[in-house]
Amino acid sequence: MMRDQNKKKEEKVKQLQEFVARFSANASKSKQATSRKKMLEKIDLDDIEPSSRKYPYVAFKPEREVGNDILTVVDLCKTIDGEKVLDNVSFTMAKEDKIALVGTNEVAYTTLLKILSGEMEPDSGHYKWGVTVTNAHFPKDSSPYFQDEELNLVDWLRQFSTDKADSYVRGFLGKMLFSGEEALKSLKVLSGGERVRCMLAKMMLCHANVLLLDQPTNHLDLESITALNNGLRDFNGNIIFTSHDRQFVQTIATRIMEFTPSGIVDLRVSYDEYLERTAV
Repeated sequence: MMRDQNKKKEEKVKQLQEFVARFSANASKSKQATSRKKMLEKIDLDDIEPSSRKYPYVAFKPEREVGNDILTVVDLCKTIDGEKVLDNVSFTMAKEDKIALVGTNEVAYTTLLKILSGEMEPDSGHYKWGVTVTNAHFPKDSSPYFQDEELNLVDWLRQFSTDKADSYVRGFLGKMLFSGEEALKSLKVLSGGERVRCMLAKMMLCHANVLLLDQPTNHLDLESITALNNGLRDFNGNIIFTSHDRQFVQTIATRIMEFTPSGIVDLRVSYDEYLERTAV
């Protein structure tokens, strides 16, 4: 009994340490990290209760494998509010590329993802997806998807499904921890993190072989970030994504595209190798 209690206490300490280490430098989660650090400092191991953490199940399963021609981008240009955010952007995507978009100009890579998903038109240049490609987009701002606030989650997700059966739709919601009555809550009561999980359920429902994700870790708790991290790492399709979570980028990216004032630096390296190359 004592051994089991000690094990649970050690697990709790490890969870808090993991959160602090991962998010101390993350502006959106710095307050939470500071709070957990204080918990660690004050912790009385005898008072620790067993963990009740729940992990979503994130698994993206493409209907078909991508062919050799995936994506070609040629001289894309886009000006927004008088500022040229994309200036002759060109690249091709190869099989198994998982591209992290990095840099300080978030508008630039959000714009690129919107164009590639078909949500925005470029001013000039063009891009072409391969004939075997189906893509799914996770936008930075998902609020347009939640306009009909009276819909419940089952009916909301059903809109995006070819199989309209309750059991099928509920299966994807259940993976995102919306089971039973939770799946019948209305959109208007959803938290930011719950909206993200709904969008991930929508993406899984698409069975796409290329994923476009713009800051998908925003609003998620550590359990959901871990589940998404694992799901994208194991995904056997292609990904273009952005994230402020360093560990998330480290464990997923196989290629780095940095947006700089002088253009894009495109490196087929891991994130750690990229950091080594760019270290002053």
